[in-house]
Amino acid sequence: MRIYRLENVIQPYAWGSKTAIAELLGLPGPHDVPQAELWMGTHPKGPSMVRVGAKRVPLYQLIEQNPMVMLGADSVRRFGAVLPYLFKVLAADQPLSIQAHPSKQEAIDGFARENQAGIALDATDRNYRDDNHKPEIICALTPFWALNGFRPAADAVRLMEPVCPDDLKPAFKRLKDNGVDGLNPFFKSMLTLSANERERASAQMLIKAKSLARQSPVYGWMVTLAEWYPADMGILSPALLNLIRLSPRQAMYLPAGQLHAYLDGVGIELMANSDNVLRGGLTPKHVDVPELLRVVRFGETTITPLDATPMETGECCYRCPAEEFSLSMIEVDPSRSYASPSARSIEILLCTEGKGRIAADTNDALSIKKGDSLVVPAALDRYTIDGYVTIYKASVPLPIQ
Repeated sequence: MRIYRLENVIQPYAWGSKTAIAELLGLPGPHDVPQAELWMGTHPKGPSMVRVGAKRVPLYQLIEQNPMVMLGADSVRRFGAVLPYLFKVLAADQPLSIQAHPSKQEAIDGFARENQAGIALDATDRNYRDDNHKPEIICALTPFWALNGFRPAADAVRLMEPVCPDDLKPAFKRLKDNGVDGLNPFFKSMLTLSANERERASAQMLIKAKSLARQSPVYGWMVTLAEWYPADMGILSPALLNLIRLSPRQAMYLPAGQLHAYLDGVGIELMANSDNVLRGGLTPKHVDVPELLRVVRFGETTITPLDATPMETGECCYRCPAEEFSLSMIEVDPSRSYASPSARSIEILLCTEGKGRIAADTNDALSIKKGDSLVVPAALDRYTIDGYVTIYKASVPLPIQ
């Protein structure tokens, strides 16, 4: 039984950074193309590889060969013989799309429906790439800007009123008169304007937002979004959704159906093992308005950033209600080492700062430095970490005894 080093796929999406992931991994930069996400896991779109002797083996193959050893009995019982989470580094140099993720049942139904319709898995107009939901948590490595969940309706009305374009005035009146019950109609009206209406509305909004940009980051972000995505009504979203700035080491959780967008920054992202995304704006990609409206939860949301909570194990955990994953942070320096508990699930470790050593016993030690990632099988006995390192750990929550 041993700890394995991971070799991971980097997704080159257009909104990514040419420097952030390269800098984390200690690679020359800037990179020729944007590097948006580093994937650590078994998702078919980008499975990690491990070194077994002289061979490179996909992590999913190692799990399939011995799921009880790799995953642990509890994870196999609850989620089957598969890794239930996907661990990422996300590096956004430009805003990502406004989006939401389906619930588990919505994903099962949508995946089956699109399969029955004969839509290819890689088709550009496909909504459901798999049959899983995608709750997720994002933890900032740098200052991180995002939109997350609908504001209280009264706040949305106050912020929207100075910039609302003429073509949305009837829908805005319903929002103003009906409060939270007007969120769905207003958002639907935003997404269903004609091309000419979008051009006219975005031009009006931009003039008004520019005059207010110094008063509030809400309007500043509207101007920025309009520069990236002209004539896209998603540029109104900072007034409709909670605008969040996470400081490094702060996190936030996103349940199914919560409308959100990541705007700028580098973060650790952990989610159920899925790539299902329903988009609503700020994107040239496929937008399915009826399906998005069916999935989105139109309630008012208050977002409080999550700080890591110290645990008896010596690590700090970001508490969230997800069943498939848990995110924690381990810090080690010469005055304190880390000793893992013996009862564990499969763990993926990512070192984001420093260098040190991880050992299952005195005869099986691996060096670890910034940018390294490792997978620790559930059946491995206790391990220790020494040196001067910061490590983020993904795992499957164990049942409370």
